[in-house]
Amino acid sequence: MTHDQLLIIDFEATCSDDGAVPRDEMEIIEIGAVLADAATFAVVDDFQSFVRPVRHATLTPFCTKLTTITQADVESAPGFADMMSALDAWLRPHGAPLFCSWGDYDRKQLQQDCAYHDLPYPFGGDHLNLKRAFGRRQRLAKGPGLGSGLKMAGLRFEGTAHRGIDDARNMARLLPWIFGDARVAR
Repeated sequence: MTHDQLLIIDFEATCSDDGAVPRDEMEIIEIGAVLADAATFAVVDDFQSFVRPVRHATLTPFCTKLTTITQADVESAPGFADMMSALDAWLRPHGAPLFCSWGDYDRKQLQQDCAYHDLPYPFGGDHLNLKRAFGRRQRLAKGPGLGSGLKMAGLRFEGTAHRGIDDARNMARLLPWIFGDARVAR
């Protein structure tokens, strides 16, 4: 691996189950980020922030039920540009870690939000799909969902599913199964 550290990010975004929030209008409402040492897999630091959406400023009941993120959480949160500045300030002392997420959704959502807010995408072309890497390392036909990956590794999900910081922390727990010698039970 060419990077000394891994930046594991999970975003939660505005959403609906009835088409009220189209996919191309979804906006990040939470970032959870975990910085891990690429050699030892130890968590070095973490970052969490809610984000105030602008296109669909009122969360749908579906979104609140799925994520447990409330209207009050996002109304008192910084806007996207301010969150990105805070993320940059947090990340700056750590150099240039490899951006990782479970699947490609988070990378695409960040690119979409950066474009909408006319901000530069911060990670260039470097992105590692941990879901795919887990599947390859464990010789699976395809990468499983995060919850299934944890179960395969004999781990229980810690925290609340579909909360950015908890999802990112759980991804970090799977690093030995993605890069190390740990194997899932068959």
